[in-house]
Amino acid sequence: MTLSPTALVLIGLLLSAWTVAAAWAVLAARGRETRAENGQRQARRLARMVDESPAIPLLVRADGRIEAPQRLANWLGLEAVPQFLTELDGGRIDGGGGGLTGEQLGELTEAVRRCQRTANPFRLVVTPKGSKRSLALRGHLADPQISPGGAALVWVFDFSDSESELVQLRDEARRAQEDFAALVGLIEAAPMPMWFRGPDGEMRLVNSAYVEAVAGEDARQVVADGVELVENIDGLTAKQVALQAAGKSLPIERIVPATINGQRRSLRVSDLPLGQEGIAGYAVDIEDMEQLGRDFRAFREAQRSMLDQLSAGVAQFDARRTLTFANQPFLRIFGLKPAVLIDPAPFERLLDLARDGGKVPEARDFPAWRREKASWFLASEAQEEAWSLSDGTHLRVVAQPLPDGGLLLIAEDRTEQLRLSANRDTLLRTRTATFDSLFESLAVFAPDGKLQLWNRRFAADWGLDDTILDSHPRIETLLERIAMRLKKPERAKQVGDVVRAATNGLLTVLDITDSQKAEEALKQRAAALEEADALKTRFLANMSYEFRTPLTSIGGFAELLDAGLGGDLSEQGHEYVAAILTSVDRLGEQIESVLDLSQSEAGLLPLVREEVELYPLVTRLIEDRATRIREAGLTLDLRGDKGIGRITGDARRLARAIGHVLDNAIAATPSGGRVLVELSGRKGRARIVISDNGPGMDAATLARALEGIKLSADGKAVERRQGLGLPLARRLVEAHGGTLELLSEPGQGTAAIIDLP
Repeated sequence: MTLSPTALVLIGLLLSAWTVAAAWAVLAARGRETRAENGQRQARRLARMVDESPAIPLLVRADGRIEAPQRLANWLGLEAVPQFLTELDGGRIDGGGGGLTGEQLGELTEAVRRCQRTANPFRLVVTPKGSKRSLALRGHLADPQISPGGAALVWVFDFSDSESELVQLRDEARRAQEDFAALVGLIEAAPMPMWFRGPDGEMRLVNSAYVEAVAGEDARQVVADGVELVENIDGLTAKQVALQAAGKSLPIERIVPATINGQRRSLRVSDLPLGQEGIAGYAVDIEDMEQLGRDFRAFREAQRSMLDQLSAGVAQFDARRTLTFANQPFLRIFGLKPAVLIDPAPFERLLDLARDGGKVPEARDFPAWRREKASWFLASEAQEEAWSLSDGTHLRVVAQPLPDGGLLLIAEDRTEQLRLSANRDTLLRTRTATFDSLFESLAVFAPDGKLQLWNRRFAADWGLDDTILDSHPRIETLLERIAMRLKKPERAKQVGDVVRAATNGLLTVLDITDSQKAEEALKQRAAALEEADALKTRFLANMSYEFRTPLTSIGGFAELLDAGLGGDLSEQGHEYVAAILTSVDRLGEQIESVLDLSQSEAGLLPLVREEVELYPLVTRLIEDRATRIREAGLTLDLRGDKGIGRITGDARRLARAIGHVLDNAIAATPSGGRVLVELSGRKGRARIVISDNGPGMDAATLARALEGIKLSADGKAVERRQGLGLPLARRLVEAHGGTLELLSEPGQGTAAIIDLP
């Protein structure tokens, strides 16, 4: 059969279309297969991700059926996942070997139904039966694409490990809270102020002691007001110091004063940085310790001052064998300079210095000797030695080890004591020899009445045997033997009573017949001397008055001649007349002195009682002697209070007494010297001190000067203590109820002290 071209074309077109359709079908099938494989792979990945996830999904449909992976059954202790929610108690699967408890299942069922009705999410925590696993359930309404019809999707989390950690954290938190409460209680109960600052230095916490110390109402008010216990020191507040401690990450401790309960106290304040948390602080009241320290230092200074007054040398060394203290006698005994106290030297070095000055005994091997003395520090008891030095000095050295490892060294110069001991032995022997050479019979008794000393004449006069005396009999036994030799034996008892009543009894027997005669003669002679002395005094008084009349005439005629009434005088004549007038004044002064002195000795010195201003009186006396002072090349200073006041006395005789003392000082001071007059008043008395820097006098010369004897510097003649000036001055001052005292040493000048009531 032959087909037309048109038919062939149509058939070709039909075959082509069929081929294309077949090819398309094949390609579409392959695409669906590929998508299916991809979906399966994605499903497997999602299932694997669900298996590996920390949460397991549980889908609860509206009819109660559930869908969940096998892992949930494993968590619940079931062999397989049941079909319905009500079967999660495990009752229908394995007879109750796992699953949830009835209470937990009921709570879960109710939560799921409420979520399906209201779409409210829920959270539960369950623990499967017979398991320690803790499961957290988080439920919400499922997306319709997951399960239409109002299903609930519950995510199950296993937080067993987290729960253990949570329990542990809760325990730790509880313990931390308990520890914190105990710490807060301890801080609150602490007797010292304690506080805590934040990282910014602001106060966060204070205890009751802090509140009480700052007199606050309560801790909250003190913290709110930022009340500080410590005052600003060197421009820094307590907050700034705390921030410094935090910045350096080092604690800062300081001693500062503070006012607590109205009293100034010393506090040891510590600021302790606590990292990023803040700064803690506390204050310890050390006022009592500080007071003890001050008392100890005062006691030590007083003790050392007292040790400086001792004659024995005392030095103290510490455990390092370094000198910590030495009194002045110690330095003097060992010839040490005060510099050793500024830069203390070791014990061995001090021995070297003492050896250089010859203040230690000579030793053949000095280093070995020095090591031996250094062993004193390790001794268990005090060591005592006697040191004989090359210059004849004898030292007693005592080394007392101290509990702290130091050493107390005491050195006593016994040279004088040994010398006195030797002198004592000599004196005892001399006394015995003297007793034996006396004409009297002597016996000395001890306080207990026993015979101690006697001379040979005592034994001879009373006929006593040496054997009896050597036994040192008591006074009663001795009197029994000598009573028979007394004219009145009954009076022996009185002698015994007198000896026993005395601390030390001396029984002396002496033939006084000749002595009584000599005594009577001496009494008669003394009476005659007293009468002669009184006669001399009256004679001097009368002669003074007799001398005054012609002396006044001589002075008057000399003044007339000087005035030209007897004719004009030459220049030399005027000089002669001036010399006569000077001599008349001087002789008149001497006559007045003799008269006053004689009247004073006779008790007849008349005194005028009137108010006398001392300062003007002394000033006038100095002005009267200004020319003499200037010509002698001296400097005179007057010191004192112009308001020293008044005294009652004879102004003329007081002026004479003070003038004599002043003249004495002027005459005693060499050219270029200085005389000081000082007036003062105290306790109702006035004092005038006249001192000079002249050559001075020894004690013997000073005593003779007060008696008016002319002596020189060597004790034979004096120009400075002239005539009757000082004795008269003393008499006049004593007549006013005062005293005159002279103080002088050779080369140190002389000071006259006049005290007046």
